[in-house]
Amino acid sequence: MEILRVENLRKTYGQGATQVNALDGVSFSVNKGEFIAIIGPSGSGKSTLLHILGGVDKPTDGHVYLNGQDIYAQNEEQLAVFRRRNVGLIYQFYNLIPVLNVVENISLPLLMDSREVDEERLDELISLLHLEEKKDSLPNQLSGGQQQRVSIGRALMNAPSVLLADEPTGNLDSKNSQEIVQLLRKSNVIYGQTLIVITHDESIALQADRVISIEDGKIIKDESIRRGN
Repeated sequence: MEILRVENLRKTYGQGATQVNALDGVSFSVNKGEFIAIIGPSGSGKSTLLHILGGVDKPTDGHVYLNGQDIYAQNEEQLAVFRRRNVGLIYQFYNLIPVLNVVENISLPLLMDSREVDEERLDELISLLHLEEKKDSLPNQLSGGQQQRVSIGRALMNAPSVLLADEPTGNLDSKNSQEIVQLLRKSNVIYGQTLIVITHDESIALQADRVISIEDGKIIKDESIRRGN
């Protein structure tokens, strides 16, 4: 079942001689529960693509459909609500709120949306992320790996339609990187979470169901590497 579809996506910066085509006619679709790794050299357009998929940056041309809805047909307020309710974002540098503890950071998407926190799901995520002993800790009291686990919990808390991760292991050592890869795969398997990861990390690509390679703003390869979960 298709959950995400991208049609002829283009993103242009600058004009005339300084114009740069960050994305140049990108099209693909994603099925519900699929785990996709997007790879490519620096400057290939992969992070731009992720930000457009997440409703963070608008395309110059083309369409992004999530659950059948053209996300950029909405106004700014509608898009903000849609993004908050349907997209989970994980960044390389965590982006946690320094004055909030682990539970508060994970619950933040629901609190911002004035929705009640599902305590059962919260406890389940904290257990999955092995953060039981850190529930009351602030970000500066956590290791890098623990902070990234909190950011994964925050992204999963509202059960988003799609989880997008931009170099989620890029700021971690090999041990913590492997733990994060395993957690992402668990979220994909346990929750049937649709997962799209931008990465240079070969271990993530090897865990994915499918790898999309981007170069100079174009898809140069799209191959399935796993069968089933």
